[in-house]
Amino acid sequence: MRWLNRRSRHLAALAAAVLTLPLLPAAASQAAAAPPEPARAPSALIPQPVSQEALKGKGFTLTDRTRIAVLSKDPAAVGVGTYLARQLAPATGLSFPVVTAPRTVKHAVVLDPNGPESLGAEGYTLTSGKNGVVVRAHGAEGLFRGVQTLRQLLPAEVESPTRQTGPWTVAPVRISDAPRYPYRGAMLDVARRFYPVDQVKRFIDQAAAYKINTLHLHLTDDQGWRIAIDEIPNLTKVGASTQSGFTGGQGWFYSAADYKEIVAHAKSRFITVVPEIDGPGHTWSALASVPELNCDDRARPPYSGFDVGVSLYCLKDERHTAETSRFLSTVIKAVAELSPGPYIHLGGDETPDATPEQYAAYVEAATSEATARNKTVMGWHQLGQATIPAGSIMQYWGEEEDRQSIGTAKETETVRFVRNGAAQGARFVMSPSDHAYTDMKYDVSTPYGLSWSGYVPVRKSYEWDPETSTAKPDGTGSIVPAGQIAGVEAALWADRAYEGSHALPTPATRWPEPSAYTDYMSFPRLPALAEVGWTPQADRDWSSFRQRLAQHGPRWTAAGIGYHPAPGVPWPGKVKVVEGAHTVETGGKALDNPGGSTSAGTAMVMWAPNRGGNQTWTFTRRSEGVYTMANKTSGMCADAGDGSGPAGTAVVQRPCTDAAGQQWRVTALGDEEYSIVSVASGLLLTAVSATDGARVTQQADTGGPLQRWSIE
Repeated sequence: MRWLNRRSRHLAALAAAVLTLPLLPAAASQAAAAPPEPARAPSALIPQPVSQEALKGKGFTLTDRTRIAVLSKDPAAVGVGTYLARQLAPATGLSFPVVTAPRTVKHAVVLDPNGPESLGAEGYTLTSGKNGVVVRAHGAEGLFRGVQTLRQLLPAEVESPTRQTGPWTVAPVRISDAPRYPYRGAMLDVARRFYPVDQVKRFIDQAAAYKINTLHLHLTDDQGWRIAIDEIPNLTKVGASTQSGFTGGQGWFYSAADYKEIVAHAKSRFITVVPEIDGPGHTWSALASVPELNCDDRARPPYSGFDVGVSLYCLKDERHTAETSRFLSTVIKAVAELSPGPYIHLGGDETPDATPEQYAAYVEAATSEATARNKTVMGWHQLGQATIPAGSIMQYWGEEEDRQSIGTAKETETVRFVRNGAAQGARFVMSPSDHAYTDMKYDVSTPYGLSWSGYVPVRKSYEWDPETSTAKPDGTGSIVPAGQIAGVEAALWADRAYEGSHALPTPATRWPEPSAYTDYMSFPRLPALAEVGWTPQADRDWSSFRQRLAQHGPRWTAAGIGYHPAPGVPWPGKVKVVEGAHTVETGGKALDNPGGSTSAGTAMVMWAPNRGGNQTWTFTRRSEGVYTMANKTSGMCADAGDGSGPAGTAVVQRPCTDAAGQQWRVTALGDEEYSIVSVASGLLLTAVSATDGARVTQQADTGGPLQRWSIE
């Protein structure tokens, strides 16, 4: 959700489990019969497994003789085998018989759900070699997670819905894996922009491929009510007639049958659906449908606008509070019966006009109904201002300003609410808006979404730790103990799902299909957030991730996912040309002309990337490997002076003269990084720190990371 004033483990056990896998037949004799082959480089897997070892020898090639052998008659395990066969069939053109077997067989993909309990519900091991592949888990869910890894071990073309050439070879590898957090979610805002059932199911499939295990559906908001409640037909007759920017719709909701279809599809992908019924704010669609929820007992006109904080259930007197309680009882009962998962999300955010007493009345009414239906209460972090049931889960969406206030005399409201929730023993799902809100623009050029929480390039989606997301900027003083973190969630809001979203839409505005908006805003950031939730913090590294991520671009192309080829990632086929307009980045920050200054002598700084003119530098070749760098906004060149200044001299902008102080030698260092050296001084362009506003100076070569630049 959004601030109102910002709108304007088990590694040892896993390793042991690998060693107890049944050996693939004839492995030893094959090794003796042929000269050994070198071990291959690790595959480009996302999320990064806990343990991955490339093995020597040949991989396993799928052919028309390959079977999928499930070592169990459990329907869920056999279902994973059927899923895999159907997933592989279109691109390979092969039919893979799914058979049950008592033991490992040759020339097969073996799915064994009889692994040790130490693997946990989602852990798995995978071993592949010339004679086959074995995925082992403690149950069907772990098998399913392992199958997603197996898909990534095959060529990218395997994701195509039409027949491709092949061959379909799985590299020889040994993997042991299990998730860091039990809750790894993705949210779709179907209230502001309605997603047809098929598009929700498509997103479920995309999320499952990266081991996401929870789908949070934001079903109700000011702009729309999307779930049918038989006892209150007006909720969909009136409340579902609008979207952000649209009125007069019909069928913009999920019938009970539709919702059950979504839930069943999610279950087949081992994903739990979390329905959200927001309140006591974000309720205009309900207020337009049920007159008694308004203080004057008159229904509001349906709302299709873009503001927030515009609605509130009437909780000002005993009669209306009772009406709201009856309404919530009816709605929550119906939604709980349709949702077999353990959670129901009750919203709770952005209620500027509610008194503490009114807010408490809502929380009491809503949570008592949820717990009476044996559901675990979820809510946004604002729920922490009230008393919440034991075992509740709060979803944190704060940002940098909140972290900066921790421990000061001016702690933000968010920090106070989080403290109160943590003190009540709540667990937390971390969705910091400046990292995990995938409706935030990548940069100033992004056609969709907003930027009230700053721009969120893919690196920023990746480089954060849930354990410090409620800590001070230096990582200390975390409000939420690590043991109370349930997981992470990527949240995709859809109120600005149109081109030119920095302004309100006009009749000429182009609105993409919801799935096209979702593809562009979620990929590549959803896989980044999936790795945050799955992979141990110590094993995550941006340099490794960006290389692995690049190899998923062809997969998405094959699957028909219209992803954003984000800067900073070496996508295959993208040729790096230094000459021309670029951003220049290091440490997650960009070389910046502060405020777009047009004054000569202005010192350059580092700032969060936004791809704006003040961060765009035009490289013009002056000799082999030597360039000038002119700022797009000011037209002036980055200037190191005449070379007489000592190390530490600031880099400024001055009118371009082609002097030696404006010439920079750009040298590739590997891994898509460069050194940028002043021809005049011989010193390296260097950021003092990786913080907003940090000075940019010239320094001797120290080999430090803030002297290595990406030119995007």
